[in-house]
Amino acid sequence: MAQYTANTTQKDLDYEVSRRRTFAIISHPDAGKTTLTEKLLLYAGAVGMAGSVRARKNQRSATSDWMEMEQQRGISITTAALQFDCQGCRINLLDTPGHQDFSEDTYRTLMVTDSAVMVLDAAKGIESQTKKLFQVCRLRNTPILTFINKLDRPGREPLELLEEIEQVMGISPAPINWPIGNGPTFKGVYDLASKSVLLFERTEHGRYRAPVRVHGLNDQVLTALLGRDEHAALIEEIELISAVGTKFNRDEFLAGLATPVFFGSASNNFGLEPFWQALIELAPPPGPYAAGPNSIEPNSPEFSGLIFKIQANMDPQHRDQVAFLRVCSGRLEKDMQVHNARLGRKLRIARAYRFFAGEREPVDEAYPGDVVGLANPGVFSIGDTLYTGRAVAFNTMPRFQPEHFCLLQNSDIGKYKQFNKGLEQLEKEGAIQVFFFSDSLRKEPVLAAVGELQFEVVTARLRAEYGVETTVSKLPFACARWFEAEQPDRAEIIWPSRCKLAEDRQGQPVVLFSSEWELNYCREKNPRLALREWG
Repeated sequence: MAQYTANTTQKDLDYEVSRRRTFAIISHPDAGKTTLTEKLLLYAGAVGMAGSVRARKNQRSATSDWMEMEQQRGISITTAALQFDCQGCRINLLDTPGHQDFSEDTYRTLMVTDSAVMVLDAAKGIESQTKKLFQVCRLRNTPILTFINKLDRPGREPLELLEEIEQVMGISPAPINWPIGNGPTFKGVYDLASKSVLLFERTEHGRYRAPVRVHGLNDQVLTALLGRDEHAALIEEIELISAVGTKFNRDEFLAGLATPVFFGSASNNFGLEPFWQALIELAPPPGPYAAGPNSIEPNSPEFSGLIFKIQANMDPQHRDQVAFLRVCSGRLEKDMQVHNARLGRKLRIARAYRFFAGEREPVDEAYPGDVVGLANPGVFSIGDTLYTGRAVAFNTMPRFQPEHFCLLQNSDIGKYKQFNKGLEQLEKEGAIQVFFFSDSLRKEPVLAAVGELQFEVVTARLRAEYGVETTVSKLPFACARWFEAEQPDRAEIIWPSRCKLAEDRQGQPVVLFSSEWELNYCREKNPRLALREWG
């Protein structure tokens, strides 16, 4: 049965779906991802002056880095949701962490985007984390636009970078523009479609939009700017790429088989205006969303959505918890009743918010492609499907296996309640798991995470958000496995000498192994023991 209100029609829904653009920006650390995010906000008119990731004390920090530790370090620790309007489109931009220690958050974010921007460092090309995140995009054939950054610094030859994209990623790179100069001589880009030269001028610290001058390829202005020999080399290179380079094919791009490639410099805004315009034009609107063997169409009249992220304490004044929801179909309305597939019961959506980094404002409605925050009184978990009408259950979001473990100790026993509350909140965000040793009289929590930097984030946030000082001690474990065994049967299990028995928050038994070899040894000695990667 249609779930429209009296004022909503299928035509309205189709229109709202058509103007949504939801994408994430991915890269290896230090390729310029957050800088590019900030500058795209500048060119979209969402901010009047761009902040700098490497800001001085009297400068602004990046808009997408709202957490205190992010602003201090100049790195992205958690995915930031930024929603704004531009040229008739509703943009949902998700700035993801680049560091591998936060890859699980990035992975979940990529599961709810309709396209992605891959940022490459012109000097380094494809790096390890970029390759991993690209493979995640490949799982859903997510369309990818490529921005080769830092052309204002000495880097590799453009043709060499295109060849690397094709060979390493297995995707056809189709250059949309071509760099004019390299390093200190980088002046602008040549647009292959319009056959025009775009020359950019620097602004103070790249805070404002770079003025653009348009010329022809054979214009004498270029000769004076580049020198006769370099100008001639540029003409030859462009003739070559125009003749033999891969031509952009939109169908191949939407199928995840080809990527349009753009060149520029995010730090000084060179090449950003044509890239932003192309992003709006090329990025697809929301498409079908997988739910088991079926797919849910975005313009289906019945509402459905997926919780992909939990975040606590975004607002220091309220210390609340927010569940990030990707609307997959229909229309989300304030105060509407929805089913939670995991809980098997109805819930009321009391408050929904749109975000601009750490800032939020209430919204009365949201459409497919929108990422909104829901006030979470403890009823939402990562991976929850919300729906109205016919039952829907979106595919489970896989968890990453933890590889690092530590013992977390509360330095102030008097803040026991704050310590437990803070740790429980952070665990719900999905970045860490909490265990307790079975044979320990003191129930000090054992933290497990994909990367060690997560432990530093936990201690910093417990201090900043809950006023609790803590210390961590590294533990010599490499993996965890859940198992089922009644108490009498445990005596028959042959455990490796260095492993340790523990329990998770729900009381399920877990064994921590010091190495993969130890895990395999345990399986060999106990063939009837079922060891699971997840509880």
